[in-house]
Formats: sequence, structure tokens, C-alpha cells
Amino acid sequence: MFAYSDVLIKLVIGFLFITVLINLTGKSNLAPTSAMDQIQNYVLGGIVGGVLYNPSITLIQFVLVLLIWSLLILIMRYLTIHSQHIQKFLNGEPVTVIRNGEILVDNCLKANISAKDVALKLRMAGVIDTALVKRAILEQNGQLTVVNQGDTNVKFPVITDGTVDPDVLDLMDKDQDWLVEALRRQGIESIKDVYLAEFRNNQLIVAKYR
Repeated sequence: MFAYSDVLIKLVIGFLFITVLINLTGKSNLAPTSAMDQIQNYVLGGIVGGVLYNPSITLIQFVLVLLIWSLLILIMRYLTIHSQHIQKFLNGEPVTVIRNGEILVDNCLKANISAKDVALKLRMAGVIDTALVKRAILEQNGQLTVVNQGDTNVKFPVITDGTVDPDVLDLMDKDQDWLVEALRRQGIESIKDVYLAEFRNNQLIVAKYR
């Protein structure tokens, strides 16, 4: 016999688990910006939805599955923050598809993006002539970030999670030696000590790990 009380209890527990997990892992998965956020949402929805109408799965089994999945998510979150290699493997990395007006076909193919997709994303970004594009970057969430020739005060993260983005340095017409010297002037000896560094208004704005 179908027990509505059992469904209600499981639904409440599932809701509480999802709420707690979102608060523990951050709000980004409410509007997923990476593959990991998408997977987390899909699997959690599948676990809760699949268990609700299956009376053969007990409440204890349901809670254990949620705990195991939550623990796995928290571990992967920790690893992606502290390991650049795991972060790239799970979430990918931005791909430059246009540089100085030239479409980088090899990069587009590596990112599995067709010519039609590139054209569509450029139109959506308001680009009418690729020759006017200094840099177009395909972000991890599929959006296209466009920097036009002559744009001023372009803000890009030079360092994220202790790792330098050489493509951004090239976009700024700077090199690694300049970055090291700029950090040293702010009393920072190692790039690994930097959580986020942005170059805007001709200044390097740095947020350090404490």
C-alpha cells in the first residue's frame, strides 16, 4: 500500500539535505557554472526523486545514500579548490577561440564547438566582425567572453587559486617577470599565496590566502 506519510518524511529529509549541502558547498550550484555543479544537482535530484516513490527503500537507506553522496561532493569540492589538476579535470578551463581577429580552429575543435556555435555565440555577444575582436574566450559554463580591439580597463583574473593564467598575461601585454615583480612590491613572495589577482585601472589588485 502506498504510504503518503513515508513519502512526506523522505521529501522533508531530501529537502533538508539539499539545503544543507548547498550552504556547505556554496551558492554557485543554484545557477551551475561548472560541470561539477550540474552533476551534483542532477544526482541529488535523481536520488530524491527515485527514492520518494519506491517503498522498498527504507528511510535509513535513503539517509545513508544522501550522506555518502554529500561526503563525496564535499571531498571533491575540497580537492578542486586545492588541486589545479583536479579542477581542470572536473570543471575544464576557459578556451581562447579568437585571438587578434583570428579564429583558432584547433582550440574550437578541442572544445567540441562547431563553427555554427561559434557564429551564434559571437552574434549573441554583439560581434559583427571578428577582425574587431582582440580576444574571445569560451568559459567553463559555455558563455563567450569577448574583448574588442581598443577596449580599455578590461578586467580579467590574472591569478586564480594560486595559478597564473598566461593567456590573460598575454592579453594584458605583460609577462611572468612583470607579475612576479608586481607581487613582490606588495610583499608577496610566492604566487601560491594569492587567492585572486586582477589587473584593473593599471593596478594589480590582490586577495591573499590568510
